[in-house]
Amino acid sequence: MEKFEILGQIKEILVKNNLSLATAESCTGGLISSYLTDIDGSSKFIFQNFVTYSNEAKEKFLNVQHETLENFGAVSEQTAYEMSLGLLDYETCSIATTGILGPTGGSKEKPIGLVYISFGYKKGENKDIKVIKYISKQASTNDRYKIKVDIVEYALTEFLKYLKNTLNCG
Repeated sequence: MEKFEILGQIKEILVKNNLSLATAESCTGGLISSYLTDIDGSSKFIFQNFVTYSNEAKEKFLNVQHETLENFGAVSEQTAYEMSLGLLDYETCSIATTGILGPTGGSKEKPIGLVYISFGYKKGENKDIKVIKYISKQASTNDRYKIKVDIVEYALTEFLKYLKNTLNCG
């Protein structure tokens, strides 16, 4: 599916269901937010987004627990989960990313191109969070931008699926 088709479907679902979306991006550095604002009418569902590159920002704006960052690291399923959960204090839907773009910083356990992407949905007091692990198909290129674009396009495709499944509209 093409970029603008995915974005258009996300917009349509969010607007039709009167939902709002917030993003918290670490490794993607605001590129998800940029993609989302590439479409007309994004102001109907986006009110605020965060680039939380540092651990301190994750704690301050998203309520990621210090212990989570100490015990599991910034690039972890647990941190991604808490990032999305924290975003639900602001809006009804969330997307969060935390990962390693390289070319340095990778390890056997956490290779370059690894990202944890989380999605959240809040209805009343009920909150649903889903975390997925993805390794970029562009990881071997050592090109940070190519890795970032691959992650963002994958995240938005998966978010659309998440919305359709969660809201039973697809």
